[in-house]
Amino acid sequence: MDRLRLLVFPTAALAALILASSCTAGKDPARIEDRVAIEQLMWDYIQALDSGDAERYAALFTPEGEFKGVNMSVKGHDALKNMIAGSGEARAAANQGDAPAGRLYHVVTNPHIEFIGQDRARFHAYWMGALSDRGVTSAGREVNDLVRVDGRWLIDVRDVAPKD
Repeated sequence: MDRLRLLVFPTAALAALILASSCTAGKDPARIEDRVAIEQLMWDYIQALDSGDAERYAALFTPEGEFKGVNMSVKGHDALKNMIAGSGEARAAANQGDAPAGRLYHVVTNPHIEFIGQDRARFHAYWMGALSDRGVTSAGREVNDLVRVDGRWLIDVRDVAPKD
């Protein structure tokens, strides 16, 4: 029995080491931190968008950052702020009527982060826009070109209607 214990413990320990090393193989800790930072960036983006916080929204883009939609493009912090402020004003006006507009919600699904350089990444996902009183009002696919600037990940180009 003692001999069996002597064999079981080292075998179990070796199996645990092999399993642990296979789970972390190829996982660069810096890339894991980058993924977490990118996920946070995209969470912050949705929160700023849905709350209508134009300043916070624009700050998530590079200075010449661009938002692309169907037949539209908005580029630069001032233009991005104006876009969000304008949509907020439209929602506020809609809320003045007898049937106020619902709260805006965006849902992002199936995210995939692709690193295309040390300080560049691409965030792919599907999205849905919904109003709390009407349900889903829009849906699509997005491709975001991200860049690390001074240690912080920012959106360089956000395309919510890519052609490819």
